[in-house]
Parts: sequence; C-alpha cells; structure tokens
Amino acid sequence: AVVSTQSTGTFLAILTFVAWRWSIRVTGSMPLIDVACAAWGLSALRRFYNNYLEAVFCAYPEVRTQSIPEHRLKGGKDLVGRDAEQLQQMIYHDRLTFITQFFLELFIYFTMPGYYPAYDTLNILPFPLRLVKLIANHYIMSFGMYWCHRALHKNSWLWRNIHSLHHWAKHPLSRTTYQDHWADNFGNAIVGHAFAQILLPLDYTMFWVSRVFRVCESLEKHSGVSGGWNIAHTAQRWLPFAQMPHHHDWHHEGHKGCNYTFTSIGGIWDCVFGTRRCGRAPERTQTTQDLKSSGGEVSFFDGEYTCFIPLTLLTCVVVSKLSY
Repeated sequence: AVVSTQSTGTFLAILTFVAWRWSIRVTGSMPLIDVACAAWGLSALRRFYNNYLEAVFCAYPEVRTQSIPEHRLKGGKDLVGRDAEQLQQMIYHDRLTFITQFFLELFIYFTMPGYYPAYDTLNILPFPLRLVKLIANHYIMSFGMYWCHRALHKNSWLWRNIHSLHHWAKHPLSRTTYQDHWADNFGNAIVGHAFAQILLPLDYTMFWVSRVFRVCESLEKHSGVSGGWNIAHTAQRWLPFAQMPHHHDWHHEGHKGCNYTFTSIGGIWDCVFGTRRCGRAPERTQTTQDLKSSGGEVSFFDGEYTCFIPLTLLTCVVVSKLSY
C-alpha cells in the first residue's frame, strides 16, 4: 500500500515548476525551489532505503527480531499480518497522508517565515555546537512524539479510530513505516519536526541532515532487523539510553504499553517515564539499559485524559514561543 509514483511525481513536479518559474521565496526562509528539490530527494531516499532494509531482512535471517515462521504467509494475510481489506484501507490512508503532508508543509512555509531556514554563511555556529544543537532538537522532537504516541494508545477513542490501524502490522517491515491513519501521520509531523524546529531552530544544513536521518531512522525501527545493518540507530548507540529497532518491534508484537519512542535517542523518555522493555532482541544488540529495565508500569499519565497533559504543556510552550 503505497502512493503511486505517478501521483507523487505529479504533485512534486507542479511544486517544482511553480517554485522555479516564479522564484518564490518567503522572507527569512530558503527558496521554495530548495524545499521542492529536497522533497524529490527524500522521496527517492525512502524508496532506496526501504529496499536496502528489506534486502537485509531477506538475506540475513539471523539478524531478524522475530523468527522465520512468524513471517510466513498465513490465512490470506501478508508478511506483516494484514488481510486484504486492511491493505485496501492502508492504500486510502497512504494517499491522504501524502496529500495532507504536502499541504501542511506548504502551509508552514508560507505562514512561518524562517521555519525553513535560509542559507546563511555569516552567522553559522562552529560544527561542534551545531551538532549539539541537532541532538538537542531530536530530544525535543522525540519528547513530543513519545507523548503523542502514548496518548494514541491510552485514549480509547484515538486507539480505536486512529492508531490501531498501524498495529495491524504485527510483524513490521520497513514498508509499514508510514502506513498509518492519515491523522496519525499528520499529528506526528506537527508534534515532532514542527514543534522541535520552532523551539530549537536548526540551520539550513542541519535542518536537512535531520530530515534525512529521521527518514532512515523511521524505516529502520520497522525493519524487522536489529544490528549493525541499522545505520542510523547504530550511529547513535553511544548516546545515553539509545534504543534499537528491536524495542519498537516488541511494541508491535502486542506489548503496546512499552517502547513508545519514535527515535533512537528518544529511548531516554521510555526510561524516564518507565515504559522501556527489551523485547526478544539478539543478545549482541541488547544495551546496558535493556538489562536493567522491566518497564510497562502503570502511571498517572496512563489515564484516558491525563495522557494528554505533557503534550498539552508542550503545545503551550510552542504557542508561547510563537507569540513572543
């Protein structure tokens, strides 16, 4: 269930032509043509990296997070456990995801000058400081996505009508990464990249480095393999409490009260808020924190409505920053 190449190409071709023909640029932001070209590049990256991860899955069964029998075709279901009707719904939501994300990015570009940072060679920080800022930005991003994800599980209406669709994939592969209800993807785009960029803006280069890294990281966490082949996750293993794809895979297997983080370094939030579990990862991929954590404890924030408190507070901070 993927948006057709023709549909994606049509939207991006129109955007590219309009941006180039009229040299559109919002004051304080990069030219719109840069955004259009990056959209082409990220689209190609998703396809290439998805193929890479699924090739690893097929070629190296020893690094899979689940055993071979669990991925066998059963009862008219696909490799990840979805039936034909569910796949048709995914096609519908996949198309809506592309359309809503496309117009969300345009809306942000034209209403929030500077969100897409202009290329600036005069006021650029030293590289070590830019790297620290990128890491801090990702911690903020993962905080918002952690609590959005947790709320999608704890609020019965959100779970029943929105997030449960993503969990039709009991044995995820990288192809299932963005196969959610369109509103699920829409909300994560706002509380993730958007909130983080508003609160701690990245410069031109790091902005796109962040986007590229997050595409790879997102595909990896649903890849069904855990180890050195996961380039983005492996690059972050030196950071405190970093997670690997086997954590999110365990979450999909049915242990939905744990491992809510969407990023590797976001593993710190699962540790802080008591929701980290190791899963059945190969011993060589387990972290020190895996061996210490039991996770899954019920807390005040697991209530039907109290789960929204952290996300509401974060939203208030973002609104204050925008109003300042």
